[in-house]
Amino acid sequence: MSALEDRLVWQLKTLGLPVPEREGRLIPGRRFRCDLYWPANRLVVEVDGGTFVQGRHSRGAGQAADAEKGNLLVLLGWRVLHVTTPHVRTGQAARWIEQALTGGTP
Repeated sequence: MSALEDRLVWQLKTLGLPVPEREGRLIPGRRFRCDLYWPANRLVVEVDGGTFVQGRHSRGAGQAADAEKGNLLVLLGWRVLHVTTPHVRTGQAARWIEQALTGGTP
């Protein structure tokens, strides 16, 4: 769990949204972990930190693994949102999650 994820969860609480479950393995037989998820809404949020400093999510192997995990989740019926540090800092990530949870329009 990262400070960025903690910040996003705090923003969600401030908006009165349901608190997500964290660091779950949702793909049977695989070791992939999902950052934040709401089982009742079939929603997963992946918090991709370090994208501007050559972190794991911005390198080839990391991107390939993220794509595989995201695709497997979609095939299992999950909706997947990817957010980055700027999305969390500006509150955009929380607004997208709110729309996904409440059925609001963008």
